[in-house]
Amino acid sequence: MNIPDNLKYTKDHEWILVDGDIATVGITEFAQGELGDIVFVEIETEGEELEKEEVFGTIEAVKTVSDLYMPITGKVIEINPDLEDQPDLVNKEPFEGGWMIKIEVSDSAELDSLLSAEQYKELIG
Repeated sequence: MNIPDNLKYTKDHEWILVDGDIATVGITEFAQGELGDIVFVEIETEGEELEKEEVFGTIEAVKTVSDLYMPITGKVIEINPDLEDQPDLVNKEPFEGGWMIKIEVSDSAELDSLLSAEQYKELIG
């Protein structure tokens, strides 16, 4: 299982990569594996300021629909346009082409509450 060390993680299986005051968010390899084949990603929060743990969208797999949660407070500034036509990128490339959103970080101190790669490995066993 791929769990990159350069990312932070949530207990809800989102990952976040911070570059300055912009962060990219997606779901982990573990999460996409649990969901199964992704058939649709719905994110309609572009331009919105959302609080940590607020729902920013949903992801639909063959067997279930799951909410997507903000790892930290921020403004959604970009949605991955490729997911509209290729939602299976989340299965194929959860940490690259399958990213979900980019956010403008509101409070970088919230990053301290996220899990390291090591802590995330312990969470999923």
